[in-house]
Amino acid sequence: MNAIPALLDHLVLATPDLAATVADFARRTGVTPAPGGTHVGLGTRNHLVSLGGTRYLEILGPDPEQSAPGQPRPFDVDGVTAPRTVTWAISPPDLDAAIENARSQGYDPGSAQEMSRRRPDGTLLKWRLTDGDDAHPSGLVPFLIDWGTSLHPTASGLPTTPLLALSATAPDPAGIRPLLASLGTSLDLTTGPVGMSFTVDTPRGPVTFD
Repeated sequence: MNAIPALLDHLVLATPDLAATVADFARRTGVTPAPGGTHVGLGTRNHLVSLGGTRYLEILGPDPEQSAPGQPRPFDVDGVTAPRTVTWAISPPDLDAAIENARSQGYDPGSAQEMSRRRPDGTLLKWRLTDGDDAHPSGLVPFLIDWGTSLHPTASGLPTTPLLALSATAPDPAGIRPLLASLGTSLDLTTGPVGMSFTVDTPRGPVTFD
């Protein structure tokens, strides 16, 4: 199986301490993630690393400059006790058609929601994505994203660690593969506890993150 899934847009690495995780990534790889921006009202901010082409890694954590939101932070940021790859996103050519096609095959990825964040240079990015609350609870089935007319995050000259492989484990891989197929993608899945792992090429050699 191809180690890099079709339509991959980005991976989400959630952490309880963004600064510490960014520093650890830089120490292990020799590449320092770039500040991404803040998610106003959601209590999070991110740093980004290109994974090659139009793929990237989002390191997401609580924003110490925002007050705690009145709802859980996205992507289980409130629940993680250590950095963990919690989910991934694909970017189909037509978001709405991809949602309807998946539904016709028995999987509902959720409706598309409007999202935005402001980059450090003040640029407002807007995009649409399927609601994470409706996603498969394992995080192994990707959410869908459409950047519309916004500049894709990888177009801003991010530092790069090319993605070499992405894999995952699940108690019932056979139950997840049809859901991936309904979205037009796949994932290297083996049996085990729920988890994701990716390997990037770096100045210090291949490095794997869970």
